[in-house]
Amino acid sequence: MKGKLFLIPTTLGDSNPLDVLPISVKSIIESTTHFIVENEKTARRFIKQICPDKLQAELVLYPLNKRVTTIETNNYLDVCNEGVNVGLLSEAGVPAIADPGAVIVALAHKNNIRVKPLVGPSSILLAMMSAGFNGQNFAFNGYLPIDEKDRKNVLKKIERQSRENDQSQIFIETPYRNDKMFLSLLKVLQNDTMLCIASDITLNNEFIRTLSIQEWRKAKQPILHKRPTIFIIHRN
Repeated sequence: MKGKLFLIPTTLGDSNPLDVLPISVKSIIESTTHFIVENEKTARRFIKQICPDKLQAELVLYPLNKRVTTIETNNYLDVCNEGVNVGLLSEAGVPAIADPGAVIVALAHKNNIRVKPLVGPSSILLAMMSAGFNGQNFAFNGYLPIDEKDRKNVLKKIERQSRENDQSQIFIETPYRNDKMFLSLLKVLQNDTMLCIASDITLNNEFIRTLSIQEWRKAKQPILHKRPTIFIIHRN
């Protein structure tokens, strides 16, 4: 039988993994030696946190980053043909969602390798759950443009889509540019547009709050610098 590709979730920050991950994740990591990872150092640290007794020397880690070519990644699942299971690890949260692991999942389907997603925290879904917006219809927009003019145009566009389709619009920003993004939202969006800001989800300093743009302008500005943050807007 072919091996499986396990989609293994990780924590969203520096927290005890078993506080946010089910025990089933531990059993899969215990029985797996081959992993596809974004960063070897953080992957080894996470695996050691979950399974302290697992021998690091036994691990076979395949890098998945900008320096790796498609020719290399195309061979990452070859061991599955020998009955060996492979684990796909994200740097934070669940693999293949706003994450380069999607190419490995596509490769598995192409080669008739069974894909097994494991339960774990997704900052996108946790933020959406906490926003109080339409959970029946939402869109993830990834990173918005850095250029101020282009970003303004995209914000206007997704604000309009939210109103016309009753669709919650989710997006993210590089953590060190969060404060600049927040100020752009206050400047560009309509007073009655609702904005949810969700930072450091599942961590001790978690911050989640939903207000209208008009209310955000009057509120104390949240400290978002270098904090992983999800932004969601909705306009009725």
